[in-house]
Amino acid sequence: MHLLYILLVLLLVTRICGELAERLRQPALVGELIAGIALGMLANRYSGTFPVLADLPDNEVFKAITDLAIFFLMLLAGIELHPRELVQASGRALGVAAGGMLLPLALGYGLAWAFLPDSPLKFGQSLFLGTALAITAVPVSIKVLMDLGELKTKLGQTVVSAAVFDDVLSLMLLAVLTAVIKTGGLPDAASVVSLVGKVILYFLIAGVFGRYVFPWIGRRLKFAQAQEFQFSALLVAALAYALLAEELGMHFMLGAFLAGLFFVHRTIEPKVFDKIQSSLTSLTMGLFGPLFFASIGLHLDTAAAAEIPLFVGILVLAAFFGKLLGAGLPAYAMGFSPRDALGVGTAMSARGAVELIIANVALQAGLFLQPDPPPPIVANLFSAVVIMALATTVVTPLVMRSLLGAKSK
Repeated sequence: MHLLYILLVLLLVTRICGELAERLRQPALVGELIAGIALGMLANRYSGTFPVLADLPDNEVFKAITDLAIFFLMLLAGIELHPRELVQASGRALGVAAGGMLLPLALGYGLAWAFLPDSPLKFGQSLFLGTALAITAVPVSIKVLMDLGELKTKLGQTVVSAAVFDDVLSLMLLAVLTAVIKTGGLPDAASVVSLVGKVILYFLIAGVFGRYVFPWIGRRLKFAQAQEFQFSALLVAALAYALLAEELGMHFMLGAFLAGLFFVHRTIEPKVFDKIQSSLTSLTMGLFGPLFFASIGLHLDTAAAAEIPLFVGILVLAAFFGKLLGAGLPAYAMGFSPRDALGVGTAMSARGAVELIIANVALQAGLFLQPDPPPPIVANLFSAVVIMALATTVVTPLVMRSLLGAKSK
C-alpha cells in the first residue's frame, strides 16, 4: 500500500506542477523538479505526519523505480534519434565532450584543493568534487531537449553524442575515484587497459547485434499472435543491452539508449514502429519521467547552504559555467552560432543522476569523515553536491528556453 500511496502523491503533484510550468512557457520538468523539492521539504519538516515521504530517498523500492525511469527515458531518446545523423554529429561532439569534462573537472578539483583542509583523504575528496562537476546527466539533458523540441536538431544531436561520450569518459573517472577511495592511490595501467577493452567490446557487440540481429528478429515478429508482442520484444532487447553494459562495468542507461538507437523503421513494420513509439512516449512522459525528476528534487538537503553558503555558491557557479564554457567554446569553434554554442554548453550543464550515485558511493565509503572530527565544509560536502546537482538541473531548462525559445515548439 505504501508504494501505491507514493505513486499517487508523486504523480498527482508532479503532473499538476508540470502543467503549470508549461502554462508559464517553461519545460514540464522544471515543474516536476520543483514538485519534488517542495514534497521533500514538506516531508522533512513534518516527518511525523509524512513518514513514508520523509524516508523516500533511502527507499530501495523507490530507487528501483527511479532506475526504471532512467531506463525508459534513455530508451525513448534512442528511438527518437537516427543513428546515421548521430554518428555524423559525433565528430563535433567529441571536442564538446572533452572540453565539457576537462574544464569542470579542473575547476572542481581546484576548488576542493583550495577550500578543504589537509587530511589523508584530501586528494580523494578533491577528485570526487572534480568528478561530480565533470559528468553530465544524460537523461536530464535529453528530457530538456525533448521538452524544447530540439532533440533531433543539429544542436540536440551534438549534445546527445557529447553526453554519451561523457558517459563513457566518466567510466575512467569513476575507475580512478573508486581506486583512490579503496586504496588511496591511482589505478594501475592494467586496470585502465581492461576498462578500455570492455568499452570497445561492448560497442562491438552492441553494434553487430543492432545492425544485423535486430532487423532479422524484427522481420519475424510480424508473425507473432500475442498482443503487444513486438513491444515486449523491444523491452527484452533493451534489458539485455542494459544488463550487458552493467556486466562490462558501464551504466545500464547506455545500454537502453543504444537499444533504442538501433530500433529503427527498417527493424519492423512502419505502422508497428509508430505504435510502439507512441506507447513508449506515453508511458515515459506520463509516468516514469515525472517520477524521476521528482526523485531528484526529493534529495535536497539545505544543511550545506546554511553551514557553508560561500562554498556552495562558488560550487554551483563553477559547475554551470565550467560546462557552459568547456562545452560551448568548442561548439563555437566548430561552427555553431553564438546562441547555439551557448545552448550546447547550457544543455551539457544539467546534473542530477550519476552525480547523486557517485556522491552516495563516496558517502558510504567514508570519504567525508576526515579530518576527524570533520569540519563543516567536509561534513556538508555531500549536501553541497546534491544542491549543485539540483541547481544546475533547474537552471538548465530555464536558460535553454530563454536561448532557444524562438525555435522551440
